[in-house]
Amino acid sequence: MEYRQLGKWGARLSVLGLGSYLTIGFKVGLDESRRMVHVAYEHGINFFDTANAYNKGLAERMLGQILAELPRADLFLITKVWAPMGDGPNDRGLSAKHIREQCDASLARLRMDYVDLYMCHRPDPATPLEETVRAMNDLARAGKILYWGVSEWPAWMMVKANGIARDLGARPIAVNEPRYSLLWRHPESEVFPITRSEGIGNVVFSTLAHGMLTGKYLPGAEATPDTRAGDPDQNAVMRRLYWTEENKRKGQELVQIAAELGTSAATLATAWAMRHPAVTSVILGTRTSTQLEENLKALEVQILPEVLARLDALYPTPAPVGGA
Repeated sequence: MEYRQLGKWGARLSVLGLGSYLTIGFKVGLDESRRMVHVAYEHGINFFDTANAYNKGLAERMLGQILAELPRADLFLITKVWAPMGDGPNDRGLSAKHIREQCDASLARLRMDYVDLYMCHRPDPATPLEETVRAMNDLARAGKILYWGVSEWPAWMMVKANGIARDLGARPIAVNEPRYSLLWRHPESEVFPITRSEGIGNVVFSTLAHGMLTGKYLPGAEATPDTRAGDPDQNAVMRRLYWTEENKRKGQELVQIAAELGTSAATLATAWAMRHPAVTSVILGTRTSTQLEENLKALEVQILPEVLARLDALYPTPAPVGGA
């Protein structure tokens, strides 16, 4: 396993991490979840990603139960705050009240005294950035979190939040969690350059574009019920962002390129995301230990310049927003 520095910060994360979105505590039961976590740990993965909103706390609860079987010092855990967790007016967002209360609730579900990194799941335009920065710093001073970060924040907002942190003498953002894949290369234009200049690490998610980069969806064919695209509980984002005949066709070309390298499309797509110098770790969203073991083969894939050129031609970098 390769370990990378968390931006400019001292912690080191495995270049592959295990996520729990739509899997652990939701579509994957306790026994298979335990197998996945132990397979990950045995292969050197130290980074695990979850959120309070994943099945309304059940992902945290199940993951915490399993991680309690492993040495706490060997783990780097991320959980998140922002999404609605109740019907009350203060049960959502990034206010100091919601952040404090949800951090305590997450720690209880996870059976932990602290989380390694606490993340703002999305921006909250209703709360001043100063309030959020102060709240995260207060949690760090209380020993409940070690680092804090953001997910899907625009580059300008990260720069502004870090400026506020400097003015307050507070901890700045340590980590960003953006969507990133061959089908979603937008972070390359602005987010990655800013995070590198600010010393912020990137742990990226959805590197298989919710399964569109596995090649299992065929042109002209509808998704079967046993796939994510065919499951209404899981396919909303995928259908909105990626479900086109063009992307299904490209998926078959990706399968062919991967086959020439002796690997799978999913493994090649994971290796491609890992290769970017701004990426600290790639979050894997597997549903079985077998899938996880297949994804781990990305560590062995070397993408030569001629292969990278073919992938760039198949999945070109999009024009910047407002660009030509």
